[in-house]
Amino acid sequence: MAWQAYRVASYPTIAGSLLLTAVSALAAESPQTPSIFTPASTPAFAIRELSFLVLGLSAVIFAVVAGVATYILLRFRSREGDEQREPPQVYGSDRIELAWTVVPFLIVVVLFLVTARYIYGIEHRSQPPEALEVTVVGNQWWWEIRYPKLGIVTANELHVPAGDAARPAPTFITLQSADVVHSFWVPQLAGKMDVIPNKTNRTWIEPRRPGTYVGQCAEYCGTQHAWMLLRVVVQPREEFDRWVAAQQAPAPDDPAARAGARLFASLPCINCHTVRGTPANGLFGPDLTHLMSRTTLGAGAARNNPETLKAWVEDPASFKPGALMPAMKLSNDELSQLAAYLLTLR
Repeated sequence: MAWQAYRVASYPTIAGSLLLTAVSALAAESPQTPSIFTPASTPAFAIRELSFLVLGLSAVIFAVVAGVATYILLRFRSREGDEQREPPQVYGSDRIELAWTVVPFLIVVVLFLVTARYIYGIEHRSQPPEALEVTVVGNQWWWEIRYPKLGIVTANELHVPAGDAARPAPTFITLQSADVVHSFWVPQLAGKMDVIPNKTNRTWIEPRRPGTYVGQCAEYCGTQHAWMLLRVVVQPREEFDRWVAAQQAPAPDDPAARAGARLFASLPCINCHTVRGTPANGLFGPDLTHLMSRTTLGAGAARNNPETLKAWVEDPASFKPGALMPAMKLSNDELSQLAAYLLTLR
């Protein structure tokens, strides 16, 4: 095995229930059901292998304990006449005490050594020169995604190429936090990795199968923690290259939406958001240059379509209470103009 697994914290936890919420919210695109038992990436295969070992040992222990308990209950159950006699008293057995000390100790040693080997194999994987580099920054409550070598900045949707045994396509991810502790987890691609303020962590994925995989912040980070979802879109190399070219292009200039563009430039939106090629260069909110190329709004809080986009701009708190984006208090005409402009950002 050239790969080995991660933090044993990658086993299913309460975050799994949040991931099921993600699937239901994004069901129209049929993303993969998040589960460590259906891996699609090299680290995730290793995690599944380690999980099977732990589950297998646990099943054997359960079967032995349950079997012994059942035998004792049946063999030594109360019978007629037992009330008049005292059962024989046993005050120690060197063999039994040795067995229940040595056997658990050996099981713990085996699990420790195997887990340490897997953790080392994952966390010390060297980055090949051709690997894709991505920086993911956790915010309350969305993910900023940067491709430093490609000049791309997007949000909440991580696009990576798929590989195979002959041509692996690893992606190495640098994790940072802009505010509080988050946790990056896409069960089918890799284990959990904490995203901690003032600390840089690293993880990597090596997808083998194209598809859309749902991830989740797995560390409680505030009131909208459950709506801090992440989509990882694994694409064939040619399709990924087309996506890169589209994302590197400047925002389109649609003459029919110029009134909305002028309105956008006059609003406080430009203090938080960036639209390349315009006066908007804010860094506090998601980059909107290609907003409509994304499937969701608010990190999975709503699907990204004309109706929900207009409602989101009118009152973000109706979708995501506590979101830092304020309602702009626009008139109906202004709201229509602004939405028409945002819809051109593809």
